[in-house]
Amino acid sequence: MTEIPLAIRRATREDLPEIVRLLADDVFGQTRERYELPLPQPYLDAFAEIDADPRHELIVVERNGRIVATMHLIELVSLTKVATRRMEVEAVRVQADLRGQRIGERMMRWAIERTREKGCGTLQLTSDARRPEAHAFYARLGFVASHVGMKLSVGH
Repeated sequence: MTEIPLAIRRATREDLPEIVRLLADDVFGQTRERYELPLPQPYLDAFAEIDADPRHELIVVERNGRIVATMHLIELVSLTKVATRRMEVEAVRVQADLRGQRIGERMMRWAIERTREKGCGTLQLTSDARRPEAHAFYARLGFVASHVGMKLSVGH
């Protein structure tokens, strides 16, 4: 079977509507995202801030010129582990009707290599406890559920 070529690149402002569409394209995203055109201003403001920060990389994956996946990489500086840098991956999404076609795997393998390129010693993520299929996916890639993540909602 021939693998369909994917282009993995840094997102531009013009990609933002498609990124928000992907974020809203699942059962959890439908309850916490607002995909509407024009996009709500907070998305535009957040993109500008992310794009201006060299430690942030908002990534898109294109197949046949169409955005089909996204993720957000954030380089973290820490004093722990003798000041080892870490990479956090957030907002990982593959278009719902394309899941199971190894797009997410190829994107995450790219993220692992990017983590190495940036000199980070760890690639870490959190995944909603209600996503067992995502947990199995990350485990197949070598991620280990070594910590317990906790969150506290503090605002608006």
